Amino acid sequence: MPEIKNIEFSYREVAEALIRFNKIRSGLWGISIKFGIQGANIGQGPSADLTPAAIVPILNIGLQRFDAPNNLTIDAGQLESGESRKKS
Repeated sequence: MPEIKNIEFSYREVAEALIRFNKIRSGLWGISIKFGIQGANIGQGPSADLTPAAIVPILNIGLQRFDAPNNLTIDAGQLESGESRKKS
């Protein structure tokens, strides 16, 4: 069996895990991601021409409360009944 190197999750799976971890019991929640942006001049080596570039780091990942359901949200009240997994 090959060695597993990556395990990927959908946005909804990440939101569900964070909701469970924080013991949230009600409301519509989805992930939020905060980005930063920086500029830099980059090149492929010491003699290469420089090129202006943008660097966009992920600063944090969190939960955001939503007013209406969408493809990113999990209804925390339904997690106890197991309904959330069926919608993914």
